[in-house]
Amino acid sequence: MLKWIKCNLSARITPLLLGFSWLRPWVITVCSMTLGMLAGTVFALGWGVLAGLLAGASQILDGVDGQYARLTGTQSPAGAFLDSVLDRYSDGFLVLGLIIFNVKLGLPGWLLFLLGALAFIGSGLVSYTSARSENLSIDLGKPTLASKGTRTTVIAIAGILSGFFPYMPMAALCYLVLHTNVVVLYRIRLAILSATPTRSPR
Repeated sequence: MLKWIKCNLSARITPLLLGFSWLRPWVITVCSMTLGMLAGTVFALGWGVLAGLLAGASQILDGVDGQYARLTGTQSPAGAFLDSVLDRYSDGFLVLGLIIFNVKLGLPGWLLFLLGALAFIGSGLVSYTSARSENLSIDLGKPTLASKGTRTTVIAIAGILSGFFPYMPMAALCYLVLHTNVVVLYRIRLAILSATPTRSPR
């Protein structure tokens, strides 16, 4: 799904922006973040379909900024850092909006709080463990499918389908709880194994 979005949607928008000489990648990054934060806010207001469309637009732009930077030769460590940081704002707003949207389902408060907390913390830890492992030179294997792009896409689809299936946002919340925290636990295991000295055969 993410590959399709980048190759068929983001990649079609990027060339259209090359004619704007004043445009910089960080402008696209800020627009992506703004759409993501707006999507989370709209989710919290109870408008799932519109929130899903906004989240989808945010994800498309999230693929455009990197493509634009590479095509124009303006990529830089500072730009990559800014992209990662602003992604956390978008990610946080989307998860919080999804949690508030699900309040109307009438679940017990403690259960919704527990699911929301696990989804919010797990989503943040996926990104944190990626950055931390790179800093500490810990090999976590192949990139996880629980990345920000996947999470945003799942939330976007759930929002769009909420007009037909009211429980889709709850399914998305449960997905965030399970997938992100399983990935984090798996990464903890890999980190522990990487620090355990292996005995040489006698």
